[in-house]
Amino acid sequence: MNDSRSHIISSYTQESDFEQAINGNIAELWRTREEGYLKAFDKRSLYWMKLTSPEHNKAILVVNGRIECCSKYQELFYDLFQQGYDVYSYDHRGQGLSDRLIEDKQMGYVDEFDDYIKDLEQVVSHFDLSSYAKRFMLGHSMGGNIVTRYLQTHDATFDAVALSAPMFGVNLPWHLKPVATLLGQLLTAVYPKPTFAPGQVAYFPKPFEGNFLSQSDVRYHWFRGWYEQNPELKIGGASTRWVWQGLMACKQCYQMTRQIKVPLLVMQAGDDQIVANQAQVQFMKKLAKTHTQCAFKIIHEAKHELLFEKDEYRNQALDATLTFFNQY
Repeated sequence: MNDSRSHIISSYTQESDFEQAINGNIAELWRTREEGYLKAFDKRSLYWMKLTSPEHNKAILVVNGRIECCSKYQELFYDLFQQGYDVYSYDHRGQGLSDRLIEDKQMGYVDEFDDYIKDLEQVVSHFDLSSYAKRFMLGHSMGGNIVTRYLQTHDATFDAVALSAPMFGVNLPWHLKPVATLLGQLLTAVYPKPTFAPGQVAYFPKPFEGNFLSQSDVRYHWFRGWYEQNPELKIGGASTRWVWQGLMACKQCYQMTRQIKVPLLVMQAGDDQIVANQAQVQFMKKLAKTHTQCAFKIIHEAKHELLFEKDEYRNQALDATLTFFNQY
């Protein structure tokens, strides 16, 4: 391992220090955040936060995934801040501390997937990162899809973007794949009141054993514990409408690759059971035909949540992201 790489890793939080850090340095930094709410295009309130230092001249906007929220990412924000980045983030409509959209506050729901993209546009304009020497974006899972759709439909002023296990397709049983979008649309039409998609249920803290998200015992238990302490953050399964809208957005990501002009890194979790890895491969093959500044990194044996994984996988994801950003 060369010196520069070991230098980077030495300053990420490691599992052996996690308990101490999350209750110590990480919590201390988290308490210094600025936070607030902004009004979305339809008057919904979106929660935002930022961690800044006058010494930093580069910024990173983190766009999280479904069921997530800013406070879940305290460790990541801390690690990025230590690397000299000001950190900006927000909670998507319908989750976290942003306005919930339907009566069942724990059902994953969105009217139109494009609403997420409009929200991101508003967040970017609200934060106004123009004074920074460098501006980056990091999107995870559903956030990776939202960031991709944003890049395809906006003149983005970011120097480079990284996606962690982006949702370009959903891991469905083989027999549902061909009909899933249509099925979601039909079920949404049949049940005017939002209902859970087939196989989706209300929030419950899935045990660590056999979970599809992370192999890091300490990080997984912390995140489940955090949601128990802050029940207002909980989001369970997705509605039929969310699935239908999400699958349509996946298709658009693939169809509009030639609209992406910003340097883009896509990181794949080798053992992902949540999103479809094959869809990421297809996306990259198509993107590479029209875009030279793109990179694909497979983190073998990692589960879906690369940024909450065991050190051996999480370190790789952070290294790949920061090394990619440093090139631009």
